Formats: sequence, C-alpha cells, structure tokens
Amino acid sequence: MEKTIQFYNDIIHYFQTNYINLAFILLFVIIGFILSNFIQSRVKLRLIKKSPNHITANFTSQIVGFILKSIIVFTTLYLLGLSSFTNKLLAGAGLLTFVIGFALKDIGENFLAGIILAFKSPFRLDDLIEVNNITGHVKDISIRETLIKTPDGKDVFLPNAIILKNPLYNYTIDGFLRYEFTVGIAYENNPTEAIKLIIETINNVEGVLKDDKKPIIAIEELATNTININVKFWIDTFKSKKRSVHNSIRSQVMNNVIEALVANGFSLPASIVELKNYEPYGNLKLNVEQQKNK
Repeated sequence: MEKTIQFYNDIIHYFQTNYINLAFILLFVIIGFILSNFIQSRVKLRLIKKSPNHITANFTSQIVGFILKSIIVFTTLYLLGLSSFTNKLLAGAGLLTFVIGFALKDIGENFLAGIILAFKSPFRLDDLIEVNNITGHVKDISIRETLIKTPDGKDVFLPNAIILKNPLYNYTIDGFLRYEFTVGIAYENNPTEAIKLIIETINNVEGVLKDDKKPIIAIEELATNTININVKFWIDTFKSKKRSVHNSIRSQVMNNVIEALVANGFSLPASIVELKNYEPYGNLKLNVEQQKNK
C-alpha cells in the first residue's frame, strides 16, 4: 500500500515539475503523427503516378507510415526520460521478435505474403480473380489481408498467405475473358447450318470480340437425344471490369442463339423418357375394363 501511494506521489510530482516538457512532448507526438500521415499519403500518390498497380503503392505507403510512427514512439519514450526502458526494449527486441513471431506466426506469414503480393503484382485493383474457390474483384490489400468483393456483394477479407499458397486465377489481367455454353439440336436438323447461324448471331452481339479472338463453335457430342454444339466466345474486360456486364453479354449471346435457332426451324429437344409395359395386352385390357366398371 505504501509503495502504491509513493508511486502515485512520484507521478504527481513528475507532472508538476515537468508539465512544460510534457506539453512540448505531446505537441511533438501530435505533429509527428500528422506529418507521418502526410508523408504516407504523399508516398502513395507519388507511387500511384509511377506504378500502374495501385495495390503496390498502397502497401508500400502503409509500411512507410508504420516505420515513421515507430520512430516517433521511440523518440517520445526517450524524451520522457525512459531511455533505459527504450534500450532494454531494443536489447530484447531479438528475443521479443522470436516470441511474438512464434506466437503470431500466422500474422507474420500473412505480412510477408502481403509484401510478396504487393511487389510481384499478380493482380491489380478491380481485377476479377479466383482463389480457394472464392471469386471476386480486388478492392484493397493491407498488411494482413486482401479485400475481395464477390459478385453477390459480399466483402471477403482473404488472408494474404492463402492467396500466395493456392493457385490464383486472374480473369482480367490481360483484358480477355472467355465464356462458353452448350446448346443441343435434334438429329433431323443440319448441324453445319446451325453452326453457321450461331456464328452470324454471335458476331452481331455487342461486346463479343472478333478477329484474333473470334468465336469458336463446334460439335461437342453426339448425345442420345441431341447433337450438342459447344459455343465459345471472348469479351474485352478492359471496357468494363464489372461481373454484371460480363454476365449480361453472356446472357444476351445465349438468348440470341436460342431465338435464332427457333426462328429458323431448328428443334431444341428435351430429354426423352421411354415407358415400357411388360404386362400382357390381354391382362392390360381386362384391367382397363375393370377400372371403367368401378
């Protein structure tokens, strides 16, 4: 109890005799954090102008801000007369780093993965990616996780280590994305004429690429009831990176193909179910008459 009272009195005495220094130290901390935030934002803007990938600029600016704020904290401890504490803290940094690294290995792993992703740049802002069965647009990358916006509006905070360890599919990095679907026609129809009609129909849809990335239509399978035709076409994702736009083009292509086939007399058969009755005809006729009599 006496030690507690003595400690309280020492604190009061320290503030009474050093209030001017404390005011300057507080001012130093405030100005230091404001300047560090300003420098961080300037570094981000400068890197954005020089680098096409905004994710790298954002991640690098975060590291710069963290280093500057750490310097301010250690300087503040020194100004408060806690230099011995600061020296002990720095002296034990090696052991402390080992202990924290072992206890928080996942955080350290995600941090290192974030550095690799930021400078390797496998994706850019608003790129459509798929990793670990999660598909969405990249919205931000931080020291620990990457923010992905799924097509159904969910915000997924994916740890950086998962992205680095698993196969990453980037659907928009080169500006091209391919869609495909299969349509079936009846065997009495001419598949060559159907393919010509599908090509003409797809080429008239706005957003579908031609020339080097022209549509590819070919017979995929001779199924039991239908001739299945596979349709492949490309779109330019640089014009719009919104998944809804991509899906609308795909839907328009499928709708136009179906309309064109039906309008030109092609049959789109459904599955055929065959029913067999193994009961003798006489017994079947007798059962029908009995049902009528009832």
